[in-house]
Amino acid sequence: MTAELVRGQNHPLPDTRLEIRVSAGHPVLAGATLGDEQGRVPGVEWIAHPGAPSLPGVDVPGQAAADHRLSVDLEAVPGAVHRVSVLLALPGPRAGGAARFGTVAAPFVAVAGPDGAEIATFTITGLDSESAVVALELYRRQGTWKVRAMGQGYEGGLAALLGDQGLERPADLAATILETVAQGPAPVAAPAQHVHEAERVRHTAPVADPAPTAPAGPPTPPSGIGTDTPAPATSGGPVDYAHPRRQAAPAPGPAPVPESEPRHGPPTPVAGDASGWSMDERLYNQVWGMFEDLARTAAAYRSACEFAENRLDRELDQTLSDYRARADGANDAARAAARARHDELVARAQEVLDRDLAQLVAESEVVEPALPAAFARWENPVWQAYRIPAEEPMAVRLGDLHLPERTDLRIPMLVRLPLERGLWVDSGRGHSEAAGLLDEVELRRLALDCAVAHAARLLAAHPAGAFTVHVVDPAGAGTAALAPLVETGVLAAPPARGAAGVSAVLEQLTERVDLLQMAVRAGASDALPPGLDAARQLLLVHDFPHGFDDRAVTRLRYLADEGPSVGVHLLMVADREDASAYGPLLDPLWRSLLRLTPVADDHLADPWVGHAWSYEPPMLPPGSAVLRQVLGQVAAARHGKRP
Repeated sequence: MTAELVRGQNHPLPDTRLEIRVSAGHPVLAGATLGDEQGRVPGVEWIAHPGAPSLPGVDVPGQAAADHRLSVDLEAVPGAVHRVSVLLALPGPRAGGAARFGTVAAPFVAVAGPDGAEIATFTITGLDSESAVVALELYRRQGTWKVRAMGQGYEGGLAALLGDQGLERPADLAATILETVAQGPAPVAAPAQHVHEAERVRHTAPVADPAPTAPAGPPTPPSGIGTDTPAPATSGGPVDYAHPRRQAAPAPGPAPVPESEPRHGPPTPVAGDASGWSMDERLYNQVWGMFEDLARTAAAYRSACEFAENRLDRELDQTLSDYRARADGANDAARAAARARHDELVARAQEVLDRDLAQLVAESEVVEPALPAAFARWENPVWQAYRIPAEEPMAVRLGDLHLPERTDLRIPMLVRLPLERGLWVDSGRGHSEAAGLLDEVELRRLALDCAVAHAARLLAAHPAGAFTVHVVDPAGAGTAALAPLVETGVLAAPPARGAAGVSAVLEQLTERVDLLQMAVRAGASDALPPGLDAARQLLLVHDFPHGFDDRAVTRLRYLADEGPSVGVHLLMVADREDASAYGPLLDPLWRSLLRLTPVADDHLADPWVGHAWSYEPPMLPPGSAVLRQVLGQVAAARHGKRP
């Protein structure tokens, strides 16, 4: 069964030898880029385009045309390649083409196997002023290959597309490609030369028995959406009017799989199945691969449902506008058929979503127990065997993320170290439904408990003496929650109280930032005072702005802006409404901090695919003593004692 993809949706590839078919109805040039695991293209030698149409495992057409066939052999691409992006671009008015995709029919792309049967199709809708687009992405995931419908357009054309993939001087290469297309196809000396070239391609990328070519003639109108008829190809050889999606007869089925060859199925998840120099780096990359997969899977499902709803509304409007069909009951039949098509589309989208989520759940079940302490939940047994690390990890876990499509599938929220900005645990109600069920006192207590857990995790993630924590509690309202930090002796000094204590701590850290910045700018790190603590500093601020005068607020803003660059970070526990008297003066402060909440809240915006991720804080299991055990080891190492 052919999968009709929507933007963002992925589909497994049962074979590594593929044919990418493009039908645009107007001249386009087709190409492909080979990217690493991050999707970046190292250089021009990793790009197949009309001027250089062949790469290991990839062959693209040499000229612009309305129809294209691209050959891909994923087993033949270099081992460093993790993504093959199929790109389309308009040759522009100079070559007799359109200037933007919004003025022409939507391009249609199909992925077919070696037997000619279509595996997945994608109609690239929604383009307007773009003149170049990444149509598809073939990517490697857990040792298998998948196809993802991209449809990422670029108003800046081919140059913007290539630049987005990390290529240096993309405008020069784009101009060279477009110039090659504008010059037209190279002359062919004799038919024998054409046959020789075909033989070269055939031997380079052998395929199974080809599907029979449809007889020449007018194309058969499609039964579904997308009624634009493509223009026939103009390159050499007989004209083939067959549309990939308009075959007169079904393509022959795949050859039977010998009993000695195992059938392909969902890959078995393996912890650490990602690139990286160490297991921690591989697990980190795997976690964010899971985040990416969940984001795109949910986006594809929502897009498919939205498409089904829009098509249903459009078809219902058409039936209502046809007054001639009202008398004989044809309208009722048309409405029923439209709803049936809608339900079928939604059911297929739900099936794909359930399949992908089941695979992610299976992967999460093997990854979560294998995570190191810095990445693991507090209830993970790895904390019972905690030891002071010899070096700083790549990241720390600050909670979990999930989407409403599967609330029990939690993706660890990993934040890279060293922190690029401070943290803010919001003790206000915000827009959270869970916070609305708690009284103000309980919400503030939970916020400080959450901040203490974050501070403990940051301390535990660093080697002995490499991380120092200061606490400001002007009114002493957080004594009970701060007890684990105070009683274990991990703090640099007792929590600062009153306006004088707040001022002293802020002055000390401000002077530290000034000294370090001057030393860095002057290249004179050896001129720092000998008694200066070389550890990174964290200032936990409770009950802001109580106990802060205008001078203290100014210093706090300075630390938030300038501190992270020299290893001084803030961990604020505050309700923004309490500081509303300062007006817009504190807006830069809140924007410079990563907002976290003590209760579940869907406040973390994802500009990548437009999701609002629900965040859950890393709360300790009830009655657990693991926090004090870990802090006890940190304190013993800090003071040079054996735990």
